[in-house]
Amino acid sequence: MSSTHARALLLALMLGAGACGSNPNVRVRRLENGRLQVDGPLAGPFKTTEALAEAGCELMTAQGGASGGPMGSEYCALNYYAPDEDAFYLSYLSDFKDRQDTREMKTCSMPQVLHDPARVNALITGGDHTHPHNARFSPGDLSGRWNPARVVTEKTERVFQRELFVFNRRGDGACSVYSFNYATRVVSALRGGQWVQIGHVYDDNGNIRMFEGMGW
Repeated sequence: MSSTHARALLLALMLGAGACGSNPNVRVRRLENGRLQVDGPLAGPFKTTEALAEAGCELMTAQGGASGGPMGSEYCALNYYAPDEDAFYLSYLSDFKDRQDTREMKTCSMPQVLHDPARVNALITGGDHTHPHNARFSPGDLSGRWNPARVVTEKTERVFQRELFVFNRRGDGACSVYSFNYATRVVSALRGGQWVQIGHVYDDNGNIRMFEGMGW
């Protein structure tokens, strides 16, 4: 996909979010077993996780309330890899919650199941969520686990370490993107289009030790 085409698609998706009462970019359902399923893809293909994260931040923080500060709300989505295309995709969004939001605490329930009939062998490589009022990961984010933390493609035996992305935008400012690697417990920031490791989560309470010279 060309950069011009990608920008045009992204703009159309953003405008679509406010075009009607219900958000067409939210496609989530609860299955009979209680798990949340989202459709895909909403955006992609992307050749790298950096490109996926950059576009995902622009798209997800443009949704209603996603950049609303203390009165805002969170959205969640899945990242996945299509082995036959060697490409990454972003799923449609979920706005489901397991508990009621407060002014200080915002949540969304991460989907566990992907529905993409065109890519039945896709691998879920992680998840995304927006923070309307705080760019950093919360202790709850950093104390989380995703089992298994690593997945392998049958076709090429390529190994992926599952990650959680957090997206934040204040007003008309630039998107802020961080990644938490569930396998290594390393936190990275997307800076200049590249992942830069900034810290390591050293306990089960989500406490982080920043690397020398690094910060949020």
